Order: sequence, then structure tokens, then C-alpha cells
Amino acid sequence: MVRIHETASVAASAVLSGDVVLGPGARVLAGAVLDGSRGPITIGEDVLVMEHAVLRGRAGHPVTVGDAVLIGPHTNITGARIEEEVFVATGACVFAGAVVGARSELRIHAVLQVNSVLPPDTVVPIGWIAAGDPARLFSPDRHDELWEVQRELDFPGTMYGVPRGASMRELMRGLSAGLGD
Repeated sequence: MVRIHETASVAASAVLSGDVVLGPGARVLAGAVLDGSRGPITIGEDVLVMEHAVLRGRAGHPVTVGDAVLIGPHTNITGARIEEEVFVATGACVFAGAVVGARSELRIHAVLQVNSVLPPDTVVPIGWIAAGDPARLFSPDRHDELWEVQRELDFPGTMYGVPRGASMRELMRGLSAGLGD
């Protein structure tokens, strides 16, 4: 059930479905999707969800967004907690089980991997990846070092419910069944 505070607003072309709560002063702009059909989404006070951002709650991994957060255009947040006063820039991705600490910034196209915890007041530079608990920062050219941390975070199990090494056919069958209508 979608619940929108009387001082919040949602653009006509935005989609809110399932268990979604918008707090006071929250704004959801054109084309944004907040899908709480598979897990709750709670948006705090004075949050701006910009154009074409996608937020998805998941069973066991709700989306929780603290107060005074900007979620930029074309971002993807799945089953993560965003603490207060965070800036999530255009095209950033935050995966299931992740936590973005208060007053942090994920700059353009930054990634916070599954089950990773970004400490408060941390900046993830443009195009960089943060992984681990606490998260370490990796530039895109440090893939081998990133993989040493990322491998243990269980991306396929956390995001798709399949073991590492599952075939794309198996992954897609499970994902498609899980997404339903």
C-alpha cells in the first residue's frame, strides 16, 4: 500500500507500487520507479528522487532512505539503506544489503557493492566502486584487487538467489519468476 505524506509530491509519470512510504516534503520526479512490491521502501523527510531513478525493495532487504537525501537521475538502489544527508549522483548503483553512511557522496556512476558498508562522510569518486565492510574504494582499473574483496560479498546469491557459477539460463529463470507481473 502506497502512503504519501500530505506535503510530499509525486510526478504524474512516476510509478509507486507495493509497500512505499513517502515522508514529509519528499519529491519524486518524472519517470522514477519505486517498486515496493517485493519489499518495503521508506523515504524520509525532504528527500528528492530525481528523474528515472529506480528503487526496489526486496524480501529481507528493504530500501530505507533517511532525511535530506538527493537521489540523482538514472540511479539504481536495490534493497539498501541510505542514511541521512547523503548525495547519490546520476547513474550511481547501490546494491542489496549495502549501507551508505550519513553525509556520504556517491558521485556520478559510482557503485556500492552488495553487503558493503560505506562509513559516514565518505566520498566515492566518479566511476569508482566501493566494496566490503567497511567499504574500500577502488578505481575501475583495479579490478583484480576489487575482485579479491567482491568475491566474498556473494553478489549472485544476494541479488538473484543463485550460487556463483550458475548459468545465465538458471539465473534468468529465477529472476523472471521472482519478478512476476
